[in-house]
Amino acid sequence: MLDIKFLRENPEIVRENIKKKFQDKKLVLVDEVIELDKEMRKAKTEADGLRANRNRLSKQIGALMAQGKRDEAESTKQLVKEQGDKLSQLEEKERTLSEEIRKRMMIIPNIIDPSVPIGKDDSENVEIKRYGDPFVPNFEIPYHTDIMEKLNGIDLDSARKVAGNGFYYLMGDVARLHSAVISYARDFMINKGFTYCVPPFMIRSNVVTGVMSFDEMDAMMYKIEGEDLYLIGTSEHSMIGKFIDTINDEASLPYTLTSYSPCFRKEKGAHGIEERGVYRIHQFEKQEMIVVCKPEDSMQWFDKLWSYTVELFRSMDIPVRTLECCSGDLADLKVKSIDVEAWSPRQKKYFEVGSCSNLGDAQARRLKIRVNGENGKYFAHTLNNTVVAPPRMLIAFLENNLNEDGSIRIPQALRPYMGGAEIIEVKK
Repeated sequence: MLDIKFLRENPEIVRENIKKKFQDKKLVLVDEVIELDKEMRKAKTEADGLRANRNRLSKQIGALMAQGKRDEAESTKQLVKEQGDKLSQLEEKERTLSEEIRKRMMIIPNIIDPSVPIGKDDSENVEIKRYGDPFVPNFEIPYHTDIMEKLNGIDLDSARKVAGNGFYYLMGDVARLHSAVISYARDFMINKGFTYCVPPFMIRSNVVTGVMSFDEMDAMMYKIEGEDLYLIGTSEHSMIGKFIDTINDEASLPYTLTSYSPCFRKEKGAHGIEERGVYRIHQFEKQEMIVVCKPEDSMQWFDKLWSYTVELFRSMDIPVRTLECCSGDLADLKVKSIDVEAWSPRQKKYFEVGSCSNLGDAQARRLKIRVNGENGKYFAHTLNNTVVAPPRMLIAFLENNLNEDGSIRIPQALRPYMGGAEIIEVKK
């Protein structure tokens, strides 16, 4: 959410930013906020004047009573009451106007970084760099669920009976591989100096609206019926929420946390052929990383975070590339975002396995995450990035480590988490 003072003083910058994000229908919000803000400040000025005058009159009442001027005192009391009633009306008007302003400010997009490429949607994202050589073997690579089934590693039919489409049972070595990747990712981030955390898997509505846009909320979140609770779509939500309404000592920054959690998502929208199997599902597990830092440090941390994901995937022999998300592909709270995509030798193309985002002070402003610095208080900057998110990551792992006989190579880095095994054999 933008600072109202910034919008008031820089309306053209805000309008131009909306245009860069191809959200012209939101342009009217800028003028609406400016007019509502003028009206609210006028009401506040009038209310402040009434308070001061009412306080002055209230002090006179005692003096008038002491002088025996009862009639004047009673007349002053009536005037104080009338001004009190008027003040109540003005205070209610302030609250109403403030809420109307906040509603609009919540859907005006954050100012994107100047380095963000301008484009309408993800088709105009810009490739930055490739890591590792994309390789296609001289044998056919089956669909990922077919690979898993040969390893007796997945049961989709039973999951459909139990929970419906978009769920799965992982079994045996594949289930162990899933847990091994999560454990390896956890230790990988701990070795980078991050503090490990297991957060709440449900959050309140004020945290939800603090960490994400309304469009994302509607498309993603499952609400607990009868409760002010939502299942998290990613642990970033509850991890950033950990700092809600706090004043943090500048010397204690940055906070660097890595978290494990299950994730729950509606996944609204049409699903293509490459989204069957376990590519796009309602429940999965994830290792995440978040940073809360000083504004001047956020871009340095941004580059560190996505590079950690690249390093992790390369340590498991998976080629990846990084993509700069264009303006139209950025969620409204994001300043800048880079996707990490893994190579699929079966599809002969890359697909997303992680996303790194710098949100500037947008989340901190909504959640009141403040920092006490040498020159006063200010809002922190927040960042998040996927370390690894099985089972989507398993697709890339299985395809890139598949042998012609259907067995799976276990990279050196992962063997300690697989009991020292170097290979997963096909089950007879």
